[in-house]
Amino acid sequence: METVFNNRFRHVDELRRMGADIRVEGRGALVRGVEKLTGAQVEAPDLRGGMALLLASLAAQGESVISGTEHLERGYENLVEKFSSLGAEIRLL
Repeated sequence: METVFNNRFRHVDELRRMGADIRVEGRGALVRGVEKLTGAQVEAPDLRGGMALLLASLAAQGESVISGTEHLERGYENLVEKFSSLGAEIRLL
């Protein structure tokens, strides 16, 4: 089993908590659109997965709490300020 590739989908379960319709199939994922995503408590497994969760949270109805944000803080400079300047309500706890 190829674990490096499989780790790329660690954030899928977190997105499902928000209402996403995603199914991992082999080396890819089938993503179907949904009417809405809802806020949830999720955990960022890595840099890219964390950004996917952040963007999904901004699109979701309600509030989301993302733990594991140290990946995002290290990987993106002035992340909160940049998203806030675009009108996002985002803060680090």
